[in-house]
Amino acid sequence: MAHDHNHSHSNNKKILLISFLIITSYMLVEAVGGVMTKSLALLSDAGHMFSDSVSLAIALIAFKLGEKAVTYNKTFGYKRFEVLAALFNGVTLVAIALIIFYEAIERFIHPPEVATVGMLIISSIGLAVNILVAWIMMRGADTEENLNMRGAFLHVISDMLGSVGAITAALLMMFFGWGWADPLASVIVAALVLRSGYFVAKKAIHVLMEGTPVDINIDKLVGAITKIDGVKGVHDVHAWTITSGLHAFSCHIVVDAQLTVADSNKITHTIEHLLQHEGIHHITLQIEPTNHTHDEAILCTLEATPEHHHHHH
Repeated sequence: MAHDHNHSHSNNKKILLISFLIITSYMLVEAVGGVMTKSLALLSDAGHMFSDSVSLAIALIAFKLGEKAVTYNKTFGYKRFEVLAALFNGVTLVAIALIIFYEAIERFIHPPEVATVGMLIISSIGLAVNILVAWIMMRGADTEENLNMRGAFLHVISDMLGSVGAITAALLMMFFGWGWADPLASVIVAALVLRSGYFVAKKAIHVLMEGTPVDINIDKLVGAITKIDGVKGVHDVHAWTITSGLHAFSCHIVVDAQLTVADSNKITHTIEHLLQHEGIHHITLQIEPTNHTHDEAILCTLEATPEHHHHHH
């Protein structure tokens, strides 16, 4: 498992770097092209590519930082940086989308002369570049599981649609002289950008709020733990995500007061085994005798106590 993870990890990094270099260099071409041809569709696609190259750069830095050693100061290492990066990325995307919407309204009212041939050539190369990067990512990186890689991959895909939009707009202007096709294409791109930004940010906020991982059903887990031989009760359950693909779980297990330490240990091993099957790798269990003084609620109601009142369970 660890080996496999490391292999996909170095692969992810290599692919991110290649994608970053390709996309950043092309973004510059598209931005210059957008200014020269006066096309908002090209500029918005370049804006999208800019957010792309930023997100790829952040994903790269996140992978690098995530490898930093765990310290007493940061017991989970820097794994969370990835989630913060995703949040930043989502927010930037939303901002870019709003700027494009604003620009487009101007353009619908006063459409400028657009150099359509230049726009067509540049957007076609843009499409080819995106297809190439998407293909590189699909072939070699973990775009399914890793939030970071997935974010970067989705960017590239929506970029592809941006290029298609710019190509279509250029053709419409060339054949029918429809000047509004350019701002319309840019609005469609902006809507895509807004959507992906919203979802990336939403997911990141859920993780930062210590939300229960989407693929984990607390009721089902508690049910399965309660069925284990010797378990009299389960309470104070917490499940959260440290970074994408790394889930943590903690709870209190009630057992018979007469059990030996060895027997209790057997029970915790069984529970750990069960949880690992559910994709949870960081597990903390507290064993308690039946005469413990806690409440039996499955979820604990945390009350912040003033600093000087150290109350003990």
